[in-house]
Amino acid sequence: MKASVPMSSVRYLLKAVEGQGLDRQSVLDSLELTQDELEQSDSFPAYRYGMLYQKIMWLMQDESFGMLSGGKVPNGTFRMMCLCIIHARSLAHALYRCSDFYEICRGPTVKPVLIKKGRFAMVTFASLASSEENITELVAPESKEQLRTTLSMWHHFICWLIGRRLNLKAAYFTSGRPDDVEYYKTLFQSEVKFNQHANALVFPASYLDMPIVQTEDSLRGFLKTAPYQLLVMVENDNSLKSQVMAMLGKDFSREMPSADEVASALNMSVSTLRRRLNDEKTSYQNIKDDCRKEAAITYMNAPQLSINDIAALMGFDEPSAFFRSFKKWTGMTPGEYRKSDEYLKFGKAMKGL
Repeated sequence: MKASVPMSSVRYLLKAVEGQGLDRQSVLDSLELTQDELEQSDSFPAYRYGMLYQKIMWLMQDESFGMLSGGKVPNGTFRMMCLCIIHARSLAHALYRCSDFYEICRGPTVKPVLIKKGRFAMVTFASLASSEENITELVAPESKEQLRTTLSMWHHFICWLIGRRLNLKAAYFTSGRPDDVEYYKTLFQSEVKFNQHANALVFPASYLDMPIVQTEDSLRGFLKTAPYQLLVMVENDNSLKSQVMAMLGKDFSREMPSADEVASALNMSVSTLRRRLNDEKTSYQNIKDDCRKEAAITYMNAPQLSINDIAALMGFDEPSAFFRSFKKWTGMTPGEYRKSDEYLKFGKAMKGL
């Protein structure tokens, strides 16, 4: 199963591009994507979507494109925010720093806000102190897609910071109930509520004490592929396999959860997890192996990443260990892969990005 996003997400981006006065056809041409493919396909490869997102952010000179921000965020801002929070002593400390960073950042009028109430915490959004509009006025014109993308990216970013999945209690949206509500449930792996007073991620407050496990070294590789690791990466087929893939995410620099941990998060016994995956003709180990293989090939297809970068992104302390694993997965060494027809073909497809 290839990591993908719904084609509706691609259409949304392209519509937003048109709304900003950019040439939609030139963007399509750069992806070697036809209008027929847009209309006939249900999904789109996640990595190509990430590259499309990168290109549009560069063209628009706005790193918040497609997200709730209330203004343009200059390119390079996300990198500086990450550098400001990477040495925070805990997740709570990092999130407070994020909010402070947005207050002095040029461009946006919306900032993330951490609220803690009893056993639960919430990441939501508020207008900057300097803004003349309140958050309700700023959110009102935004689309369902934009709100979903915003919460999803912040969720995945928090997961990356702490090196494990942030298991949500609920995701709240101010927008009305959409037609694809099942996709929301697959994406957030939690209760999803609409027509709420705020857009928010709700989770156990115990996560706030967790340390930030990322470093400036791991940040470098992360930024080269952003926003790939922050995007939606599961098929919307409601299978258990998709749910497990969503829990694994795309950050393989951390230790993968055990089958027991995954089963517990899905509120089932590990024997039930194994039986149901067997019914889908797979296993937890096969899913992990397939996800790591796919991620490795995805990163190998990114010419801006060195082999050492990829080894680090994949969680290998030594590049030699990555070499051995990659050959086991593909039958080729990383060097041989980058000389192969498959890599050259992918590079051609990415030439405009």
